[in-house]
Amino acid sequence: MTQKNIYLYLPIIMGILYIVPTPVGNMEDMTLRAIRILKEADVVLAEDTRTSGILLKHFDIKNHLISHHKFNEHGTSAGIVERLKAGQTVALVSDAGTPGISDPGFFLAREAARAGITVQTLPGPTACIPAVVSSGLPCDRFCFEGFIPQKKGRQTYLNSLKEETRTMVFYESPYRLLKTLNQFAEIFGEDRPVSVAREISKVHEEHVRGTLTEVIGHFKNIEPRGEIVIVLAGKENIKHKNKKLKDVEI
Repeated sequence: MTQKNIYLYLPIIMGILYIVPTPVGNMEDMTLRAIRILKEADVVLAEDTRTSGILLKHFDIKNHLISHHKFNEHGTSAGIVERLKAGQTVALVSDAGTPGISDPGFFLAREAARAGITVQTLPGPTACIPAVVSSGLPCDRFCFEGFIPQKKGRQTYLNSLKEETRTMVFYESPYRLLKTLNQFAEIFGEDRPVSVAREISKVHEEHVRGTLTEVIGHFKNIEPRGEIVIVLAGKENIKHKNKKLKDVEI
């Protein structure tokens, strides 16, 4: 057998798709492993190359960035899977936090897994978990709901959660926060315990806790700003409504 024929029988080693969390606020939350993977990857997929470019520059990571976001992922994922099949290492990042959690990532991870490619997600920053744990509400069982539909199906969606007994976690814009809290009060009751976390891991991080009525009153007087996470008590947790766990006086 010639040397040329030997190469024809060598197995193709497929690459790995790494899902890499990035800081939601504080750059010190970046893990050493995340930095190493981003440096070693053949290519880095970024939700916004400008935002991720700042991050990579901060950690002296000189790597090739490719735009990969919710508007183009259905068109670019096939080509990325081919790169992985050819043995390339690909790292996926979003603007902040863990890709796939209310950010692009799910579709590519699914397509890679279907193709038999190894998908590894690094542990790292996310706004959801700190908000839940700091809320003072039960966190042994909770459901992550992400962003609420803005228009179509919004009321139906919220009504479907009326009997939910687990603590619920939502992401929200500061511009829609009061509207959402008022809808919660109408559907879940004004006395339902809630915690609103904003600017997780940033200098002005804040947690406002109380009943929906109390927290609504707080944000009527103080304009909400920054990234918002709402942690709402489930139906079975209403018995805790008189136990006020406050970080901010409201």
